[in-house]
Amino acid sequence: MRPIRPLVRSRMLKVPSHTPRANKLPSGSSTTSVSESILEYRRIQGRTYHASKFANDYLFPNDDQQLESIDITHHWLTLLLDGKLFLAPIEKDVQNVLDVGTGSGIWAIDIGDQYPSANVVGTDLSPCQPSWVPPNVRFEIDDANEAWTWENDHFNFIHIRYLFGAIPDWYHLFAEAYRCCSPGGWIESAEADVRIRSDDGTADLEPVWETCNKMYEEGGKALGRDFFVSDLQVEGLKKAGFSNLKIVDYKIPIGGWPKDPAMAEIGRFVQQTLENDLEAKGYSYLLWNEVLQWPKDEYQLFLMQMRQALRNRKVHSYITMRYVYGQKPE
Repeated sequence: MRPIRPLVRSRMLKVPSHTPRANKLPSGSSTTSVSESILEYRRIQGRTYHASKFANDYLFPNDDQQLESIDITHHWLTLLLDGKLFLAPIEKDVQNVLDVGTGSGIWAIDIGDQYPSANVVGTDLSPCQPSWVPPNVRFEIDDANEAWTWENDHFNFIHIRYLFGAIPDWYHLFAEAYRCCSPGGWIESAEADVRIRSDDGTADLEPVWETCNKMYEEGGKALGRDFFVSDLQVEGLKKAGFSNLKIVDYKIPIGGWPKDPAMAEIGRFVQQTLENDLEAKGYSYLLWNEVLQWPKDEYQLFLMQMRQALRNRKVHSYITMRYVYGQKPE
């Protein structure tokens, strides 16, 4: 596990910069129970997940393999935006930036480098971010699904990305973001719709894609955490009160099948992240076996068919990515 430097926001306690196993506070310390409970990661099939202190229906691991997938996803999303980190019209003198569900912290770190005068905060359920970060970047442990502890009108830019399957109430999330966003400030929500499809019908050549889509749809219903949130992005931001909404949709190839070299490169990175999960018994394992409790002996067949489908260049499959950004009225 990487060295860490987060805070526990609700109690404003600094978690020691050590690996979880090395973190031993004096028994008399008032921070002992808080920090130890956060670092008591759950272990399932060799993967680690956030502490049981938080809701146990969050499917995504917090180990190095997952952090690698997050970093790869950040890379292809940056390629998608032609090197940009966001689409919202943020001023160069932005002061306070919040990255909700920061994961590995890579977006917050890049923003800190790009905007050295800004104060950048990344929040997550797990202290899995690096300690070697720009001096204007810090990480805090916080559950975005609970009431936010930030003051009203504090952040000039709130960034929310790749949280599909993690949020039970998007309206609550965006309402809290609105309260904490400064008048004239911006919010950006970037989420994938992981339904696998094709425009030429070739996705039908691999029936496993339909199985995968069904797994996400039924798994999301069982968890109460939707994996398909593109409509919720727009509705939630409008209901919260944000205005000047702009919507930008992208088709994201799976694999290197596009003729356009740039999109083919993105597709190969997307394929890599999907294969990473299949090989490591990640969220697909939990959805199939623990949440839906589908036949366990069929899971290995599903994995084999998924690997085959991912490498089939005749199948022009893709997912979609929606960016929605808006402004809090002044």
